[in-house]
Amino acid sequence: MAREVKIITTEDGSHSLFVPELNETYHSFHGAYRESVHVFMLYGLEAWYVRNTDKFPIRIFEVGFGTGLNAWLSLVWAEQYKVPVLYHSIEPFPLEKEVYSKLNYTEVDTSIYHYAPYFQMLHEAPWNEGAIVSEYFNMKKDKTTLEEAVLYHADVVFFDAFAPSKQPELWTKEMLSKVVETMNPGAVFVTYCAQGQLKRNLKELGLEVETLPGPPGKKEMTRAWRLQ
Repeated sequence: MAREVKIITTEDGSHSLFVPELNETYHSFHGAYRESVHVFMLYGLEAWYVRNTDKFPIRIFEVGFGTGLNAWLSLVWAEQYKVPVLYHSIEPFPLEKEVYSKLNYTEVDTSIYHYAPYFQMLHEAPWNEGAIVSEYFNMKKDKTTLEEAVLYHADVVFFDAFAPSKQPELWTKEMLSKVVETMNPGAVFVTYCAQGQLKRNLKELGLEVETLPGPPGKKEMTRAWRLQ
């Protein structure tokens, strides 16, 4: 069953979704596109790649496929760098076509507009099975919760769940441990969240935790590395 959502426009002109049931948005009001680029591309995928330019394919795990923005930006990155990416994402409430077909992410940066068709392809790819989306991007989307998901080893973790105040069950030490256990040596975990309890949990799970400047409108974010 689909969750009720409403398309909204954030401050950078890109769309996000508002969930009345949770009184929460999928992205920051200050800019959905800028948030994804800052948190997950720049401080996540790009940061890992700088340290590991000779390791591929890159295995990315995402908690919350949502609008597909992080997946699409990762595909664009993979195609531009010509580096193979294996992308695994989970999402218990996939969007209906009438919603995702109206999202405007492919119009935000005209320099990568030629990758626009892939956005729809990501959403149309079958659930619960692998799909070759482009030459350098293979993906598996699982329609499931983090609690029930079967995880694979990952180099980069995009923890893009709803805020701890809205879905606390996803941010427990038990759930974080499930993710951390699958992280390869040298893997990175990134999230927009900068909650103190989150950082304490990650440290107790053996990660090296950093507090970094957040995206526009947010003072801080969290990044954590699994040491070699």
